[in-house]
Amino acid sequence: MTISALFAFLHFLAVFGIVSAVFLEWQTMSPAPTLAEAKRLQACDRWYGIFAGLVLIIGLVRVFYFEKGSGLYLANPFFHAKLTLFVLAGLLSIYPTVRFLKWRPQTSQGLAPSVSAQEYRRIMLTLRLEIVLLLGVALCASLMAHGVGM
Repeated sequence: MTISALFAFLHFLAVFGIVSAVFLEWQTMSPAPTLAEAKRLQACDRWYGIFAGLVLIIGLVRVFYFEKGSGLYLANPFFHAKLTLFVLAGLLSIYPTVRFLKWRPQTSQGLAPSVSAQEYRRIMLTLRLEIVLLLGVALCASLMAHGVGM
């Protein structure tokens, strides 16, 4: 029981980490990011990746070794919807990640990156969509936990 609770806590902690990282990216991104903002965005993006990996690994451990058993989860359509939304958010995150990585030569030289208006709009749209998808993940998790769809 204690181990199960610990894994649930770690799972929630990683989920909150993902949401915090994306929200901070959204709040930090500007049409002309300063060097400090660019480095913050790059750090947030690294943490996003770390937390996303943890959510996936810990979540799978919970499904197959703890909680209610894999059969219950795999039979629930909201579990599949939750995973689909999570994967879509992860796929969307590729664009900002690639952009932030391309800034590395500039930021490592102490220079702020140059961002076109179109790039700024695309990054902001992507971050907003990620937040919406993550809210959908939370909704599906809540529905699942209450047995909806079974």
